[in-house]
Amino acid sequence: MIPLKDDNPTQNRSIVRLLILLVCLIVFLLQISSANKNDLLFYYGFKPASILNSDFANYTFSPTLTIFTSMFMHGGWLHFLSNMLYLWIFADNVEDVLGKKKFIFFYIMSGVCAAIFQMLADIDSQIPMVGASGAIAGVLGAYMYLFPKAKILVLVPLLIFFFTTRLPAVLVIGMWIIIQFINISFVDQSTSNVAWFAHVGGFIFGLLYCILFVRKKTVKKANSILPKKKHNPWSN
Repeated sequence: MIPLKDDNPTQNRSIVRLLILLVCLIVFLLQISSANKNDLLFYYGFKPASILNSDFANYTFSPTLTIFTSMFMHGGWLHFLSNMLYLWIFADNVEDVLGKKKFIFFYIMSGVCAAIFQMLADIDSQIPMVGASGAIAGVLGAYMYLFPKAKILVLVPLLIFFFTTRLPAVLVIGMWIIIQFINISFVDQSTSNVAWFAHVGGFIFGLLYCILFVRKKTVKKANSILPKKKHNPWSN
């Protein structure tokens, strides 16, 4: 399933989401216009092994700071566009509930926790991790908790045909996180080019953050602006 949009209005203009998208776009354009694309990915991407291995000192940006620089880089057009699609659909409502300043902290910490999870999964990995996926996974965790009943318009492939349908967010995002756990269980992480553990780590942080720090009254108020079902005169 590919999410296309959500039926979930916001009360405030989403500024931080737009800024994150613009920064990711600028960084990605700089990447693809560079003659040393792979060198940039290795230098600024987060490599778990670099945290404890001083041999990386001359070959990478500050190991700790790469946790942050990696969050705004992407490995290719498909990687970039898919991440920005999820960011665009789901981040505005989370920002609306948390507020702009808290959302900045929340987004960055989601990415940090994602990197830590990936590092703990393979501390010796020298494969650079790049992408906003971990931070966006935190957004998905928050969205599923805050708006489980919000309707998401998704594109569903069926063999050679495609159709659209609206499904509740808890189902769309729930299926997404199940797929991450399945890939962790069956894919060789040492050779995979996808940081599955980072996705899970970001998601868990986003979910727990909202459970622990967002008041139930705030959640109830946020859901009160969801579109109501249209009355069907033929139903009982």
